Amino acid sequence: MNMQMRNIGLWAVILLMFLVVISVSQNSLKPAESNVVKTYELIEAIEAGEIGSMLIDAHNDKITGKFNNGKPFEANGVIYEGLLDKLDEKNVAYDIKPRKQTSLLTTLLVNFLPFILIIGVGIWFMRSMQGGGKGGAMNFGKSRAKMLTEEQGKITFDDVAGVESAKEDLQEVIEFLQDPTKFHRLGAKIPKGALLIGPPGTGKTLLARAVAGESGVPFFTISGSDFVEMFVGVGASRVRDMFEQAKKNAPCIIFIDEIDAVGRHRGVGTSGGHEEREQTLNQLLVEMDGFDGNEGVIIIAATNRPDVLDKALLRPGRFDRQIEVPLPDILGREQIITVHMKRVPIGKDVDTKYIARGTPGFSGADLANLVNEAALLAARRNKRKVTMREFEDARDKVMMGAERRSLSMTEEERANTAYHEAGHAIVGMNMPGSLPIHKATIIPRGRALGMVQYLPERDQISQSREEMIASMAMAMGGRAAEELKFGYDKVTSGASSDIEQVTRIATAMVTEWGLSDKVGPIAYKNTDQSSFLPGIGRGSAISPETARLIEDEIKRFVTDAHETALAVLKKKKKSWYKLAEALLEYETLSGDEIKNLLEDNIKPKRPDFDNDAKPELSAIPTTKKAVKPKPKRKPKPKAKPTPQT
Repeated sequence: MNMQMRNIGLWAVILLMFLVVISVSQNSLKPAESNVVKTYELIEAIEAGEIGSMLIDAHNDKITGKFNNGKPFEANGVIYEGLLDKLDEKNVAYDIKPRKQTSLLTTLLVNFLPFILIIGVGIWFMRSMQGGGKGGAMNFGKSRAKMLTEEQGKITFDDVAGVESAKEDLQEVIEFLQDPTKFHRLGAKIPKGALLIGPPGTGKTLLARAVAGESGVPFFTISGSDFVEMFVGVGASRVRDMFEQAKKNAPCIIFIDEIDAVGRHRGVGTSGGHEEREQTLNQLLVEMDGFDGNEGVIIIAATNRPDVLDKALLRPGRFDRQIEVPLPDILGREQIITVHMKRVPIGKDVDTKYIARGTPGFSGADLANLVNEAALLAARRNKRKVTMREFEDARDKVMMGAERRSLSMTEEERANTAYHEAGHAIVGMNMPGSLPIHKATIIPRGRALGMVQYLPERDQISQSREEMIASMAMAMGGRAAEELKFGYDKVTSGASSDIEQVTRIATAMVTEWGLSDKVGPIAYKNTDQSSFLPGIGRGSAISPETARLIEDEIKRFVTDAHETALAVLKKKKKSWYKLAEALLEYETLSGDEIKNLLEDNIKPKRPDFDNDAKPELSAIPTTKKAVKPKPKRKPKPKAKPTPQT
């Protein structure tokens, strides 16, 4: 409502300015009329006795009148001394309109009002851009921190899952806020700050709100970018004001989100913008651990870029603890999915452990999006509950993109995709150290024309040499399948991402993990992104001979993976062809269906309706009573004919 009134006021001021400018300048914009006479012409007419009547307007310095022939005339600025005597001498009838007395205030308003309005609108725009808001320019240096209350939704540790280690580290903060004398009695000091470090979407902000909810103290929240302004000194003023508010509400928590916006290394860059940010950081350092203590005020900050933060900000006494909030493991993902499923009607066939296994690398935000996508799919399919099928489709959509069933593909392209994906699956099933297959499909999703998904049984912390070789051979299975089935000249560009993946693994094996016997356990990784070859930068201290050796080893790993894939497909040609034909017929096969098809020759079973068909039950409950069909009347038994005697 306030913003709407401000907009209305702005347009009203602009309209008023326009009207004033028009009214002031309208006289100068009037076109010249044909009855205006010049000064010497009017004097000659008076001398000749041609004037019949005249009106002298002394206020506007203008004369109007008529000639003897009745023609009107008008003259400007011709009132001079002796004019009235001349008119009396020539017996001209005239009348005088005396000059009006104008006040000084009116004169000033007419002359300076347009400039005052223009200056006022300019000041209003500057205040709006600078965030003056309520209170005017005096609040420009005030803190923008917002205090959250229980009315805005209380969050506790029960609402946060998958970050058990982080919750344990923050438990001491909660106990201190609830009973500080317990620690003071033993001479212990609670950490003044806790820095939450983790990838985006892992729940750092939610965790900070849960700490405030568990401890029951005021919670101030602000973003790191709210301190940065175009004027030097404003950010430091806002830091001081924020801590003054916090002291009045102590014990309390201040949460600074994305602190890397203001806490970057000092001394980097020479522009004026860095001076403002550095002054803000200096004031933050002083407030956190300066001469004046801030007892009862605990700072919790979040960032996903701890490497750019200033060292003085991370030292003990400021951010005493750096708490890692990593991506959840399989147990954490299961807990997070369970929390988000509380608001969604779930079918009996939904298995949270299975979903957690199939979502490695998902953050808490990704899992929340997954549950929401599954609910949206169930609503579009007119279901009353979200089933496992919706979760499978939602996961594929989140990871690979939406299905592109409208993409027109020729039979040759479909066959190429089917044999390509079947090659991936067959090589993966026959390589020791490979992951179990979850699904194979030739339905286009995103930029991929098909895919083979693998379902890890656990979260992989590290990989063995056997697993890396199996991953490279599986990735080259598609390219090898195209060569064997369609010939050397019919190989397509569909294996570009596979080749990129194999090259990345082989490069890491040689330059990072020391798994090349010829190169040895030496790290040659270089972060120079200007090189065309990952790991070997132009500015790296590597001799040409060593660089050639590294290139040869990378090529050997990739070539061995390709030859291994060719050997497996030649050996398992019947299984490979059978799987490709099944993909052409069914388009999508699960891991169990592939296993049953290849081992027991059991074909997959499909329901009668497809993905877009409507099930028998609707998601919208009906209000009309169902009309029961009338029972059919039983036909009367016909009379048996009596035998004739």
